[in-house]
Amino acid sequence: MACMKLGSKSDAFQRQGQAWFCTTGLPSDIVVEVEEMSFHLHKFPLLSRSGVMERLIAEVSEGDKKCVICLPKIPGGAKTFELVAKFCYGVKLELTASNVVYLRYASEQLEMTEEYGEGNLNTQTETFLNQVVLRNWKDSLKTLQTCDDIPCAEEHHVTKRCIESLTTKACTDPNLFGWPMMEHGPMQSPGGSVMWNGISTGARPKHSSSDWWYEDVSTLSLPLYKRLICTMESHGIRLEILAGSIALYAKKYLPGLNRHQGANESTSRLMAVTSGALPEEQKVLLEEIDHLLPVQKGLVPTKFLFGLLRTAMILKANPSCLANLEKRIGMQLDQATLEDLLMPNFSYSTETLYNFDCVQRILEHFLAMDQITGGSSPCSVDDGQLIGSPSLTPITTVAKLIDGYLVEVAPDVNLKLPKFQALAAAVPEYARPLDDGLYRAIDIYLKSHPWLAESDREQLCRLIDCQKLSLEACTHAAQNERLPLRIIVQVLFFEQLQLRTSIAGCFLVSDNLDGSRQLRSGLAGSTECGWTTAVRENQVLKVGMDNMRMRVSELEKECSSMRHEIEKLSGTKGSSTWGNVSKKLGFKMKSQMCSAQEGSVSNQNNGSAKIDKAKERHAKHKKNSSRDG
Repeated sequence: MACMKLGSKSDAFQRQGQAWFCTTGLPSDIVVEVEEMSFHLHKFPLLSRSGVMERLIAEVSEGDKKCVICLPKIPGGAKTFELVAKFCYGVKLELTASNVVYLRYASEQLEMTEEYGEGNLNTQTETFLNQVVLRNWKDSLKTLQTCDDIPCAEEHHVTKRCIESLTTKACTDPNLFGWPMMEHGPMQSPGGSVMWNGISTGARPKHSSSDWWYEDVSTLSLPLYKRLICTMESHGIRLEILAGSIALYAKKYLPGLNRHQGANESTSRLMAVTSGALPEEQKVLLEEIDHLLPVQKGLVPTKFLFGLLRTAMILKANPSCLANLEKRIGMQLDQATLEDLLMPNFSYSTETLYNFDCVQRILEHFLAMDQITGGSSPCSVDDGQLIGSPSLTPITTVAKLIDGYLVEVAPDVNLKLPKFQALAAAVPEYARPLDDGLYRAIDIYLKSHPWLAESDREQLCRLIDCQKLSLEACTHAAQNERLPLRIIVQVLFFEQLQLRTSIAGCFLVSDNLDGSRQLRSGLAGSTECGWTTAVRENQVLKVGMDNMRMRVSELEKECSSMRHEIEKLSGTKGSSTWGNVSKKLGFKMKSQMCSAQEGSVSNQNNGSAKIDKAKERHAKHKKNSSRDG
């Protein structure tokens, strides 16, 4: 820390209890009381430097042997007046960044100007501020910290000057210009390299990145830090740099933001932290952090925003603060993780384990923002282009995230069906390339809520698009006794439709392969290695085609059998019944391509078992219907 030495005499002051004495050999003729300290001094050194002391001494009656003067409002109290007294006596003392503001305003209050002596304290402190402190990063920061204790620091713009100095240095690249930002003294070159006789040695700074000042300014109080950030923003510093500083400041004074823990552990730890600290102060800090953070998407990590939101819920921050944080998260929900969404419910008025309503509001903010920014709609492009569209990447990520969240919260027995169904339906249909995640969540919910009525089960399962289930999901759904019969029939129907499509695609690929092999053989010549490879590939493809034809024949028989069973179940006869099955069951005739290999492997193993299971369930249903009649 830089300093300026004043005075030349040796120290002639001695403390005895709550009193200071000047040991110059002459008896003191004045007592100055500052706070609880008494200074036994002499009149002439004081009145020769201070206009206020001159007037106060003159007001004392001449008949008193010793005058007593009280100074109740000296900035810095007795410690500052001790330095003032030493300056008046010419005793050695040091001006530093820690005491210059106190001495500056003490000299102002006591009128220690050039009128009462050349090189008076007022001039010395102002010179030290301008020529030393404001040119040095650490000294400017230290001086700014002392302004908190001096209400009159604003009168002569010392606070503003320190903030402007810090802002200028923070906005300047330490690798390009001559601001001594990482220095420990005045004789430093740009970025903190040592100077010898005014010439830079070329040493590089330890930290030359744009965040080198984060830790330093985090020591400021909230009002000063807020003023510094606002000044930096007005000077055009990049918002992502400011956001990084604000995040570090919040983590330093809001415990729990930078810890990675589960939901239950997070609740207990945050409650313990806020109960031991001052919740009102932390609440004010959090709300100010929310106001300082830039609103642009992606400037602040999503995990940090979720930490702020959880802390705001615990501290019971203002509704506007909670709404702002939810909106910020909604803007970049595609960058969140499942762990972030699993926020515990801190309210005793709700019975669910996780804060389900908060996640739903966040999703609504994301969907609204996606619509404003021109997200793709299913009407603009066909299915093949829709899934691969780059503009759909965020909403597809969010759809997968919400499906995972539904899987986690589905076992909660206190989660009501309307809420679960509303969140599942909030995701647009085009955002889910596959409905496997949604099917898994609904299956877990049905398992955890066995008391649901059949109509409620059927209404919930209508959210699933059977055409968008993978073969593995279809296999599971066809044997799932928790699903309504209507859904199982739809799954079986579309599974066969997918298999037929896969077979057609396989034949097309086979024809293309044959043509390409002939072309390659014509170009490369009839070498022995090429012929051997082609023969082997043809044999493998032929075996696959034979198995596929056998499977198609079996499925046609099974389909015919199932058609008769459905006709019996519906109680109607005639050839027109099968033609109307798709309309009665609400089928959507929308094809989806699946790989031929997956179709053949999955359906060869499980096709017969699924049909038999469906037959048994139809027979049971028919038997129960006859008994009820």
